[in-house]
Amino acid sequence: MLTDWRLAATAILFCCAVLFTCIETSAQQVPKEIAARTEIYAIPSLTISDHQFLTGDSNGKPVTVGGEFRIAQGSGRLPVVVLMHGSSGVGAGMDGWVRHFNAMGISTFVIDGFSGRGLTATGPNQALLGRLNLIVDIYHSLEILARHPRVDLERIVLMGFSRGGQATLYASLDRFNKLWNKSGVQFAAYIPFYPDCSTSYLTDTEVAARPIRIFHGTPDDYNPVASCKAYVARLTEAKRDVVLTEYPDSAHGFDAGLIGNHTVVEATGSQTVRHCTIKEGDGGVLMNAATQAPFSYKDSCVELSPHVGGNPTTALEARKAVSEFLQTLFKLG
Repeated sequence: MLTDWRLAATAILFCCAVLFTCIETSAQQVPKEIAARTEIYAIPSLTISDHQFLTGDSNGKPVTVGGEFRIAQGSGRLPVVVLMHGSSGVGAGMDGWVRHFNAMGISTFVIDGFSGRGLTATGPNQALLGRLNLIVDIYHSLEILARHPRVDLERIVLMGFSRGGQATLYASLDRFNKLWNKSGVQFAAYIPFYPDCSTSYLTDTEVAARPIRIFHGTPDDYNPVASCKAYVARLTEAKRDVVLTEYPDSAHGFDAGLIGNHTVVEATGSQTVRHCTIKEGDGGVLMNAATQAPFSYKDSCVELSPHVGGNPTTALEARKAVSEFLQTLFKLG
């Protein structure tokens, strides 16, 4: 017959065994799309003009922007996708991508480049923030990830949408990396969704020796695909690793179809440079090619009210394509 202390010890061991079993079972039941941990970061950055960006002038206005790091389930150092929003800020569609990547075992870092600057959107007035400013935020975010013990520094990919897609595309330029990327880390790939490619920069075919995968819609009248085709042709001629995937019947923001949005509407009052050709001139000045004067959002080529809306079919196709690309790039099992 057990003595009182032996009986108590046996009861404690039994309870502990049951508790650990419950914890383990509970952990196994947590969906993979739920991150194991979420961390919120204050990202020191700058608000600067395009001229300052292009000339490397860091005498801008100090600002703190935000970042949400969701660490996927798994152990050790994990791959990461850094996500950069468009002109409407971090919207509902972002969470769908985050959950999808987390389910793949990929951590995510979502940058909010607006709230810390007192902005909610730039669509109706794109002059509120320099066209290249989000790239500064991206590089500063990379500095945070470069120091994180759960990040695989060889497997960090940048992905962005619209204005964020533009930032993603041009963050690949060697020149911009040398000017602004102080992290010591290079992105493993760049995935711009429906970026604006209407601007050409000096030496813009000299990009990082990493894959660039662009996803765009044929009828996009916000950021027309034609200018991206022209840029991709120049990159291809320079023997860069770039692929443009074009989807028919897919308006600007077509991946909103992933969250059930399948209605194309007019983005009333939003500015578009769809009929502008902008080129970097001497001294880091962006020029309107038609007028040979410095570009301004008051120029006659700037128009209003393009269309936006999701396409569930092509949204799923694009997500599948991105997933397959990352599975190969990250060597996921």
